[in-house]
Amino acid sequence: MTIDHDLHANLVTRVNVGDMLTRSAWRNPDREAVVDGARRFTYAELNAEVNRLAHALLAAGYRRGDVLALASGNSTEFLTTYYACAKTGVVCVPVNLAWGPPEVSYVLEHSRARGVVVESQLAGLVDGALQLAEGSAVVDVVVAPGTGAEWAAGSTGTWRDLATFLGDAGTSEPECLVGDRDAISYLYTSGTTSAPKGVVSSHVAVYIESLNAPLVLGIDDKERSVAMMPLFHTAQLNGFTTGLLYMGGTLVLMRAFDPAALLATIESERITQIFGLPMMYRMMMDHPDIDKRDLSTLRLALYAMAPMPDTDLRRAMEVFGCDFALGFGQTEMNPITTVFPPEYQLSHAGSVGLPVPNVQVGIMDDAGNLLPDGETGEIVYRGPHAMEGYLRNPDATAEAFAHGWFHSGDVGRFDADGLLWFADRKKDVIKTGGENVASIEVEKALYEAEPRIQEVVVVGLPHERWSEAIAAIVTLKPGVELTEEEVLAAARSRLSGFKVPKAVLFADEMPRTATGKIQKNVLREQHKGHFGT
Repeated sequence: MTIDHDLHANLVTRVNVGDMLTRSAWRNPDREAVVDGARRFTYAELNAEVNRLAHALLAAGYRRGDVLALASGNSTEFLTTYYACAKTGVVCVPVNLAWGPPEVSYVLEHSRARGVVVESQLAGLVDGALQLAEGSAVVDVVVAPGTGAEWAAGSTGTWRDLATFLGDAGTSEPECLVGDRDAISYLYTSGTTSAPKGVVSSHVAVYIESLNAPLVLGIDDKERSVAMMPLFHTAQLNGFTTGLLYMGGTLVLMRAFDPAALLATIESERITQIFGLPMMYRMMMDHPDIDKRDLSTLRLALYAMAPMPDTDLRRAMEVFGCDFALGFGQTEMNPITTVFPPEYQLSHAGSVGLPVPNVQVGIMDDAGNLLPDGETGEIVYRGPHAMEGYLRNPDATAEAFAHGWFHSGDVGRFDADGLLWFADRKKDVIKTGGENVASIEVEKALYEAEPRIQEVVVVGLPHERWSEAIAAIVTLKPGVELTEEEVLAAARSRLSGFKVPKAVLFADEMPRTATGKIQKNVLREQHKGHFGT
């Protein structure tokens, strides 16, 4: 028998995200790991399903560095696929479910995916993408159970259901050599201004990032958390799922956000921690079921991707009766870079918090000089959970890593207490009449000054005199009325004259990404002719 010394050494010392689940199952085999509708899995059961899929992938010829796309909602099959890829060294490419066939086609081609695991209700999406992807390397399509019972084999590749693909695969731990800096995933950015960029995330990056939430927010094996944000997005997956499962907590999966269903789930599953967008908390607080549900088990509510107005935050603390914290970061950092902890929520309202232990955060000018506290510039990062780079895009990678730091594209500053304040995305800073105005500053002022506003987005629109004129797009709370002049009066009560919007546009709803983030680029395009230029 030949002994593979390299493999044995790798298995002992490596940093591998799949091993995180292996060790949780080793420590706590009978503890509940995942609740997925009527299905419940202990850690031993979940790990066994992962291992079966890992062995099936190996039997099908998948090896270290091969690429497997994943088109799935929040499901156990998403988790088993992700962890099976990790254990075998296969790169997982989660598909953004807000994409249509052209975007999915691009990602399948660009990532050079060999196969796709797809839930049954998404089979048509994948088939449509494969028909467009002339240069695709996809040969395998594995259809997992989903919310759609019927599916038909597509015209491209070999289509099989998951049970057939698994066959009689065993549940022993697969033993594959996987490097610490090998890619665990390619996470594609939204591609709002160009083709999506593939963020190459390594095992060591995700592993170390997964320790942040437990370390900073006190997540342990007693945590019962809801995953209602999409698992294909880095915030839910890397920010708050892999760490929870590593610590031995319980993950309750929801297909999508629904305020009534979430409030009922908190009560029935005795949930201790949730993660959502500010508008989701507003919708829950305004829901008639809020006073009917027992929310006493909640200890922590997390939010991200948008500011939480101070009035909403104070109300939420009272209604939910738990601590609130904000996570800040981006896909390229896998994703958390700072956490705004509960103890600062009211004393430093509006900050994005303190750097997490694994991330060094700086403020840099355009010449590459680090700036002192109080000065505003681009937020830059160093740390082991930064991306490896952009897939097959060396120019974008070199630009992102200029001056030996990762450039976030965000603008901010540090205060005297060491807290980071986010001003805006560089691309969202409005240049009007020779002045720079942070869109978020105007949004925050309007939230605070006018309680009838449900959501407000501030953008710069082309203007003959001002170059860019500030415009506020507003949605209203149900049953209220509000005029443009009332919105402008609210703005004047809080802002200098040059920061007051030149126009207020009312909308029924905002365009959003699949994670619920408002798409400012879409709003700019929709209203670019408002001022007649």
